Amino acid sequence: MRLRHIPGAEQKIFESGFVISGPEVYRGRWAEVYGNDRPIRLEIGMGKGKFLMELAKRNPQINYLGVELYSSVLLRAVCKQEEERLPNVRFLCTDALKLAEILADGETERIYLNFSDPWPKDRHAKRRLTSPRFLGIYDRILAPDGAVEFKTDNRALFEYSLESLPAAGWEIIFSTFDLYRSGLTDGNVMTEYEEKFAAEGKPICKLVAVRPKKE
Repeated sequence: MRLRHIPGAEQKIFESGFVISGPEVYRGRWAEVYGNDRPIRLEIGMGKGKFLMELAKRNPQINYLGVELYSSVLLRAVCKQEEERLPNVRFLCTDALKLAEILADGETERIYLNFSDPWPKDRHAKRRLTSPRFLGIYDRILAPDGAVEFKTDNRALFEYSLESLPAAGWEIIFSTFDLYRSGLTDGNVMTEYEEKFAAEGKPICKLVAVRPKKE
């Protein structure tokens, strides 16, 4: 995917008080950022922020942290948040591979992966957000009873994930190849991509995965 560079995007997002610079210093201390010790939920590859900010409005008792690698994409979310100023939303402009340096073990209770880049070529498989190296990071930063929720329109990526998660020791407690035909959409929040694909009649795949409880 080719992204259009927006001049000044980096400066603008790092001038925003909602984008956390040098986040490593808050590892294990994110309560200082939010001003409370409520649970933290994380969206990786948050794009323009529609999903994350809607969740934050619906659940003011939860703190939300959005992660986006590309500053020109994150800028859209920052502009929205500067207008809405939701107290339970913060952003990171960073690579998800660094998250174990930013969040302490067990510091987040849920991770959302929405319409991630499928990286279809086999040689790029390690870049997929449901590949073993990313699953190892999630295993560290998630609370023991935490969960990963994954939605995609890409069936090949979904099938890959249905194999990669159990292979890495995760238990898939829910999965569907067509979310809207499953009838299990109560509480579902749509992303920008999801609205577009659903309007086109494309099936949306979803799974929820946890770590098996230790005896």
